[in-house]
Amino acid sequence: MTVPVPGDPRPPSARPFEAVRADVEAALGALDTVAERPAEEHVAAFERVHAALGAALAAGSPERA
Repeated sequence: MTVPVPGDPRPPSARPFEAVRADVEAALGALDTVAERPAEEHVAAFERVHAALGAALAAGSPERA
């Protein structure tokens, strides 16, 4: 199951590192309220975090330039 991640459509390697980091922080921030949402929404929230972390790993380090 693929969950779309909102944000910059460029591949992670073509985006500024801080933009990739902001996506990760936004996805992690959404977990702050996951306990208050219906259980059927939990999987999608965790999949967004997983996708954001995968994109960050694919982007590499800030020294990649």
